[in-house]
Amino acid sequence: MPDKIRIWPVGGRDGRDEEAERWEAQLRKGCLEMAVLAALAPGRNYGLEIIRALEEHSNLAISEGTVYPILNRLRQEGLVDAVWVESDSGHPRKYYTLTRKGRERATRMAEVWVEFSAGLSSLIAPLVQARKERPVR
Repeated sequence: MPDKIRIWPVGGRDGRDEEAERWEAQLRKGCLEMAVLAALAPGRNYGLEIIRALEEHSNLAISEGTVYPILNRLRQEGLVDAVWVESDSGHPRKYYTLTRKGRERATRMAEVWVEFSAGLSSLIAPLVQARKERPVR
């Protein structure tokens, strides 16, 4: 897995750009719904499995306190179904699956993301290349 995305220091009291950090936090927050839906695309998962999938396949490290409210909202919107399943080894778990509407939303979000990120990547590529050639200290 790639390293966590970092914002390079450019100012501020401790050398960090607080506005850039807020922007990064908002960017990550805006991607969470799509990421949770994508984590459910392969099939039924419970909350901790979803968190693990997000940590394993993305740079998104989120807590239970973040993922469960998102799952509840997605359930209320009819994008996911939830069912309690008894376990032979412990307490019951709530499993989540995408509904047809949820799969359609996830697919559309993925299409928009791919188009948007490809265009933005080509726009910002010179900035990334310049940083590689002349690192900021």
